[in-house]
Amino acid sequence: MNLSFFDQFMSPQLLGIPLILLSMLFPTLLLPTPGNRWITNRLSTLQSWFFHLITKQLMTPLNKNGHKWALILTSLMTLLLMVNLLGLLPYTFTPTTQLSMNMALAFPLWFATLLTGLRNQPSASLGHLLPEGTPTPLIPALIMIETTSLLIRPLALGVRLTANLTAGHLLIQLISTATTTLLSIMPTISILTTSILLLLTILEVAVAMIQAYVFVLLLSLYLQENI
Repeated sequence: MNLSFFDQFMSPQLLGIPLILLSMLFPTLLLPTPGNRWITNRLSTLQSWFFHLITKQLMTPLNKNGHKWALILTSLMTLLLMVNLLGLLPYTFTPTTQLSMNMALAFPLWFATLLTGLRNQPSASLGHLLPEGTPTPLIPALIMIETTSLLIRPLALGVRLTANLTAGHLLIQLISTATTTLLSIMPTISILTTSILLLLTILEVAVAMIQAYVFVLLLSLYLQENI
């Protein structure tokens, strides 16, 4: 039984070939392609409004140098949002429950923000490792602590996204299993657990949206420190 709970996090395979890349890119096919007119239909208009809203929220704290990242951050936000939400459907796979995938997204982007800071303002970027007015005996310890906190950022990004989505999927499966088990034994308790399952599903929809936003927002904040 314990093994079956974690079967949902196993990457789907076809002839021994992992299909995680296909399952990650498939949700983007659901986005409507804009035509050669300004406004094609309500769906494309809603899509344009949503992209504009995301870009405005992410780019407002950044200066003009950071606006070059608008396409990358908006695309990443859209991909994570659609993958997280579609992963809540029955008989689907959520690629963002895999730590390897989340780290593959977090580490290169974090490293790119770090290289951007070292290239544009090396003194200010290195100055974050040592706060102003630090006593001389504490300088080596503070440099080690700040360096560790800097290097642990991509790990925190990947683990946060993985842990939240994995915990939510496990709770939904545990409560749904309890609901079907109690249906023939205690119908009243089964109805109660069904209502709890409904509330938990609504919560997980909110968590899926919030975690996608938090992932990209933290990247934009890291970028803000380095430009």
